Amino acid sequence: MTYLIAGLIIFLGVHMTRVVADNWRAATIARIGDGGWKGAYSLLSAVGLGLIVWGFGVARQTPEVLWTPPSWGRGAAAALMLVSFVLLAGYHSRQSHVSVAVRHPMLAGVIVFSVAHLLANNTLADVVLFGSFLLWSALNYLSCLARDRREGKRYPQPVWKKTIIAIVIGVVLWFVFAKWLHLWLIGVSPMR
Repeated sequence: MTYLIAGLIIFLGVHMTRVVADNWRAATIARIGDGGWKGAYSLLSAVGLGLIVWGFGVARQTPEVLWTPPSWGRGAAAALMLVSFVLLAGYHSRQSHVSVAVRHPMLAGVIVFSVAHLLANNTLADVVLFGSFLLWSALNYLSCLARDRREGKRYPQPVWKKTIIAIVIGVVLWFVFAKWLHLWLIGVSPMR
C-alpha cells in the first residue's frame, strides 16, 4: 500500500499545483521555462503513475476486503463507464455539446470513472485509489469552474457534428476497453 499511496501523492500532487499553488507554478515556469516545467511535470507524473500501477498490483495480491459490493454495482459501473468514455471523448472537441455542457469533460469523466469503480469494487486498495481520484477530480473540477467564472471564460456554440463524433468515439472506446483491454491491462473482465 505504501507504493500506491506514494504514487498517488506524487501523481495527484503534481496535477494539483494549479489548484493549490498557482502563483508558485507561474513563478516556476517563469524561472525554468515552459519546456523545463513540462519536462519536470511529465517526469514526476510518470514516476507517480508507475508507483500507482505497481502499488495497486501489489495491494491486489493480498486484498483487504471492506464490504460486499451491491449486486447491481457491476452493471452500474459498466453504464457509468460508458458515460465516462463519452465525456473523455468530448474533451477533444471543445465544440461538442458534451464539452460545452460540462465545461471540463476530462475531469467530469474522471469523477464518473471513480464513482463507477467504487460501486463495483470493495477492497482498501480500491477505496484508496478510486477515492483519491474522485477527491482530486472533484476539487480540480470545482477549481476550474471557479477560475472560468473569475476569468469570464466564454464557451463556443456547440456543433452537432462534433457531438456525434465525440459520442461515437466514446462508445467505440468503451466497447473495446470493456471487451478486451480491461482484461488484458487489469486482469478483470467487466463483461462477464
